[in-house]
Amino acid sequence: MDPKKARLKKALKAGGPLGVAWFTLGAPVLIEVAGRHGMDAVVIDMQHGLFDRLSLEAAITASSAPVLVRTRDDAAASIGEALDAGAEGVLVPLVESAEAAAAVVSACRYPPAGHRSGGGVRPLADFGTYSATANNAVVAGVMIETAKGLEAAAEIAASGVDMVFIGTGDLALSLGVAPGSDAHNAACARILAACKAAKTPCGVFAMSAAAAVARIGEGYALSVTTIDVAAFETRTAEDLALFREKTARAPAKRPRKKAG
Repeated sequence: MDPKKARLKKALKAGGPLGVAWFTLGAPVLIEVAGRHGMDAVVIDMQHGLFDRLSLEAAITASSAPVLVRTRDDAAASIGEALDAGAEGVLVPLVESAEAAAAVVSACRYPPAGHRSGGGVRPLADFGTYSATANNAVVAGVMIETAKGLEAAAEIAASGVDMVFIGTGDLALSLGVAPGSDAHNAACARILAACKAAKTPCGVFAMSAAAAVARIGEGYALSVTTIDVAAFETRTAEDLALFREKTARAPAKRPRKKAG
């Protein structure tokens, strides 16, 4: 990330809509391919995905779109790892209080605004410029994905974070409801309303482009249009089904037995 050219934070403040691709398979080349099609941003999943520090660095190099990293956890070291690799921002999972959200913001900012540690191969290439401009460019994003986080949504949204992102799957698990149910949709709407009241951009996970379009229509600034493993699995199933259909042979006829 060149903080002087960073564009994701500005796009979020403008309200989007932003369509992002979500990557879990640990393959930087897939991120390069996505970049050919003008994705608004990509998310590299370090919590549940197959990326390590070296593949994270390679993936960010391969991306022509701004990169958000879903960190392993809320530790300052995990946040620093993502930002030092060149990400424009982070999505920190399982945030459940305003205090935890404020700690994320602090970990994303250099002193005196925060306590981010200076370092990383990329920032150190021109650290004077980077450190002077990064605080205004980096996206400090947090994920609300538990019942406890839902209860604290208003406080989290007003804590100084740059974005709140709803982890819909874990939220459903935590609430004990089915994804897409009335109770689940009401919980998501409650978080979105809290973000709107605080003038904080809100993003949401979606399993398809159609679902992302619907979410944007509800007022979210950002949603997921593509997931690498789902895209490959869906296309593989479709292609194989077509191949089987077009190459199927008629069952061989059994020879008739001669009478007598």
